[in-house]
Amino acid sequence: MLLQVKALGHRCCLQRFSHDVKYILNIEMLMSLANSKTTNTLPLTSPKRVRALLAQYNLHADKRFGQNFLIDARVLEVIVKSADLVFTDTVFEVGPGLGVLTHELAKRAAKVVSVELDARVLPVLEHTLADAANVEIVHADALTVDLTALPDLTVMVANLPYNIATPLLRNVLASGRFAKIVCLIQKEVAERLAAKPSTSAYGALSLWTQYYAKVTVLRDVKPSAFWPPPKVTSAITKLEVDRTRQPAPKLFKLIEYAFQHRRKTLKKNLLMAGYPDASVRDALERLELDPKIRAEALSLATFEQLATLLE
Repeated sequence: MLLQVKALGHRCCLQRFSHDVKYILNIEMLMSLANSKTTNTLPLTSPKRVRALLAQYNLHADKRFGQNFLIDARVLEVIVKSADLVFTDTVFEVGPGLGVLTHELAKRAAKVVSVELDARVLPVLEHTLADAANVEIVHADALTVDLTALPDLTVMVANLPYNIATPLLRNVLASGRFAKIVCLIQKEVAERLAAKPSTSAYGALSLWTQYYAKVTVLRDVKPSAFWPPPKVTSAITKLEVDRTRQPAPKLFKLIEYAFQHRRKTLKKNLLMAGYPDASVRDALERLELDPKIRAEALSLATFEQLATLLE
């Protein structure tokens, strides 16, 4: 349009063009302001709101941080309700993203401690959580946070980044500070946490987790519940922590050795790990276990008995 006006070479045309541009710009500014106000009133589960926030802060979902923002209000409701929060609870969250879950947790708990590694989203969280005075955002790596600094009986509720879910859950359960955990994780991981003996998903992670907690997979969550959608299905998973459990390094080491080579027998794995042959044979006989049995056939209770016999 500007090139066309220049070609006319007439002052009045230029003046009219300048007037029109100012008018158009003013209209665009007003429309942009109106759209911004309208967008800001949308829930944080709205894809339009998510895209607007990312555009406003010049951001994009970064795979390095496992960022898939929750945009399904029904899934959000299930997560929050499953946590059974009371107003005296302290909640620990990891990976708040744009604050969609954080905002709901803050309405129901005394305090929310939310750990975010991505410094880019901190200004967004300041904006979306401006009215949540009981939220503390901690810029840190959740895998290195001192969990023992949290109050006893803390509740963990989080849409966990896939790439840290397993090691983080290990840290959380071993810390002894948590009453329960409700997390949105990869379905495959959820199935491993809850797996029963003699199934393909059953392994050291299943036993380690079930030693500390009762695991329930509440429901699957389709990729379409996130933006951008991940390539895998997720699952809302609840862990009710057994507060009487203490770390059991000898048991955990035994389990680790037992599953070192899944296709080998339990006996073979234990002998390869250095357990005395006579002790292993005696323990298997006393527990009436077939010498050819594999680790995936043993329950947690049987592993606990085996650990006692091999001490």
